[in-house]
Amino acid sequence: MNQLAAQVSLYPLGQEDLSPVIDQVLDVFRRYDLHMDIGPMSTILSGGEEALFAALREATTEACASGKMVMTVTLSNACAVN
Repeated sequence: MNQLAAQVSLYPLGQEDLSPVIDQVLDVFRRYDLHMDIGPMSTILSGGEEALFAALREATTEACASGKMVMTVTLSNACAVN
């Protein structure tokens, strides 16, 4: 199984309070066997390919359910891989 890292930034659109949807997405990430480094503008996730993509899929679904959003994801098999 490939080890990957992803830098993820979530931008909820048209919402007065951005924190609830961001917190929901972080809770999704916590349910997976991934290393997580939360920063002020993005979160770095690293771990197995299957867990990473499953977490991103579920997080996208969760964010979309809360309204319009933009999520950027940068993947690497070299940088920040534990």
